[in-house]
Amino acid sequence: MKKPELLAPAGDFEKLQMAVAYGADAVYVGGKQFSLRANAKNFDVEELHRATAYAHSNSVKVYVSVNIYAHNHDFQGLKDYLLALKEMGADAVIVADLGVFNIARQIPGLDIHISTQANVTNYQSAMLYKELGASRVILARELSLGEIIEITAQATTSNSQPPANIQPAYVPKSNSHFETEVFVHGAMCVSYSGRCLLSNYMADRDANKGDCAQPCRWSYQLIEEQRPGVHIPVYEDERGTYIMNSKDLCMIQHIPELVSTGVSSFKIEGRMKTAYYVAAVTRIYREAIDDFFTCKDLYESKKDYYFRELNKTGNRDFYTGFYFGRPVEGQNITNTVYNNVQDFLGVVVDYDAGTKLALIEQRNKFTVGEEVEFLKNGLKQTITEIYEEDGTPITSAPHPQQMLRIKVTNPVEKLDIMRRAV
Repeated sequence: MKKPELLAPAGDFEKLQMAVAYGADAVYVGGKQFSLRANAKNFDVEELHRATAYAHSNSVKVYVSVNIYAHNHDFQGLKDYLLALKEMGADAVIVADLGVFNIARQIPGLDIHISTQANVTNYQSAMLYKELGASRVILARELSLGEIIEITAQATTSNSQPPANIQPAYVPKSNSHFETEVFVHGAMCVSYSGRCLLSNYMADRDANKGDCAQPCRWSYQLIEEQRPGVHIPVYEDERGTYIMNSKDLCMIQHIPELVSTGVSSFKIEGRMKTAYYVAAVTRIYREAIDDFFTCKDLYESKKDYYFRELNKTGNRDFYTGFYFGRPVEGQNITNTVYNNVQDFLGVVVDYDAGTKLALIEQRNKFTVGEEVEFLKNGLKQTITEIYEEDGTPITSAPHPQQMLRIKVTNPVEKLDIMRRAV
C-alpha cells in the first residue's frame, strides 16, 4: 500500500508555516481572485511566490485553488494569472468550472486538479476529466467507501487517451499517473459538495464565487400562515434549532479503510480556520498515518488518543460523513457554535537554550502559575516566569500579539504552539 499524501489548508502565510511544520506533504492555498473562500486572507501574486518558495524549500507541494464558477467577466486576466502560477512553480491548480479548466489546459505542463465543487460521483466523469487533461480529481463528499474504491480503480488504471482534437501540449505530463483525492476532516456542507444558492438568495453573497454567508448555520423559526409576525420556535435547546447545520467530518479512526480505497491524497478542510487548528489537526493526521504504516497495532492502540486530540481543536461534533452510507446522524440541530476548543496561548518565535527562555508571540491571556502544554512534544509545565521583551518581569500577559519570554522546562522549537493544558 502506498502512503497517501497529507494535504493541509493554508489560508494565509502563518497557516502555511504551521501546515509545513506539523507534517503536511502538500498545502492548498487561494489567491485573492478566482478562488472560493473569498473571506480568507488569501495570497496576492507576490505572496504566492513567497509561499511557494517557502513550501518547496521544505519539500512540500503547493496547489492553488482557482475554483470559482466563472461568469463571462471572470475570464479577464485569468490566463495571465494561470501563467504566473506556472512560472512560480505551483504544483497544480484546483479548478471546478469547465471554462476555467479549458483555459488551464492550454498552459503546457500545468497540472490540473478537479475540485470537489465539480461533484464527481462516478468513474465515467473521472475518466473524462482524465482524458481532457486533468491529473487528479477531488471526489465529491457524498460518496461511500465502496464507490470511492470503484472510481479510483477504474480511473487510475484506465489506459484511455486524450481525444484527437486536443493538442498533446495541453495534456500535463502527470496525466499518465491520474490520482484521486478525498476529504478526511473538517466542515461539511448541507448542499451538494458546496454548490449552494441559499447565500445568494438570503444575503446576496455568491457561494459559488467564494463569498458564502453560511445561512445553513443560522438559527431558524417558523411563522404560521394565520398568525403573521408570530415567530414559533422549533428548538432543541435555548439557542434555537439549526435545521441545516451539519456536523464535522472526522475519519481519524478509519485510516485503514481510507488507505484501502487507493486514493492518493487525504485532504483536511479549513482555509478559514485558525493557525492552531491547522497545526493541531495536521499533527494528529500525520501521526496517525505514520503510525499505521509503521505498525497497524500501534495505530489501533492509539485511536482513542487521536480522537481526543482532535476534540481539542474545536468542532460541531464529529461524524463520518457518507463514507459508511447515507448519514442518519449528520445534522447538528442543537447549535452551530464550535465546542471543545483548547485555548491557543501563543507561538514560539525563538528559544535560547542557555537561559531556557522561549520568545512567545502571545494569542490569549496567560499568567504565572498556569499549566500549559507545548504541541510538538506534548509536554506540560507550569509557567513560573514571564518577561516582557525588554526583560521586565510580569505575572500576567493580557495583550494579544505581545512578544514575551517565558521560562520553559524542556527545549522548544520555532513555530511550536503553546496551549492551555487540560
